[in-house]
Amino acid sequence: MKTLFASLALVFAAAAPLQAAELPAKPSLSIKTLDGKTFTLAEHKGNWVIVNFWATWCSPCIKELPELSNFVKAHSNVRAIGLAYEDTEAAEIKAFLQKHPVSYPIAQVDTFEPPADFETPRGLPMTVIIAPDGSVAKKFTGPVDEAALKLATGLK
Repeated sequence: MKTLFASLALVFAAAAPLQAAELPAKPSLSIKTLDGKTFTLAEHKGNWVIVNFWATWCSPCIKELPELSNFVKAHSNVRAIGLAYEDTEAAEIKAFLQKHPVSYPIAQVDTFEPPADFETPRGLPMTVIIAPDGSVAKKFTGPVDEAALKLATGLK
């Protein structure tokens, strides 16, 4: 029953707007990716960075993965990190990515302790766009597409 209520809360929260004060003006992130490397937000200063919280069980998340990948591939000044927000084995996420490959690194985050400078997602997917100066440019709860990414970044 507890799982049912948690799932329903996540679904209903997806419609809730995010408040700008919930993230630091210039968040930091350093996380180990599934391929054993470290992704550090500060290393990508000067580029747009898409920070995308998602899960393998989330249909809208799965639908947006190719959109995010294509946007990253099409823009040399855009980077992305996918944060798998689910309590499962890393091997399951890797197997999922074999069927749904992306052009950017993926890390798994603890659902009880997401990265300190990012709020706990109220719904999935949740995407934060970081501007080249390291500041938060835009946050989305729900799926994003190429048009939304272009609008948020000003890129064509």
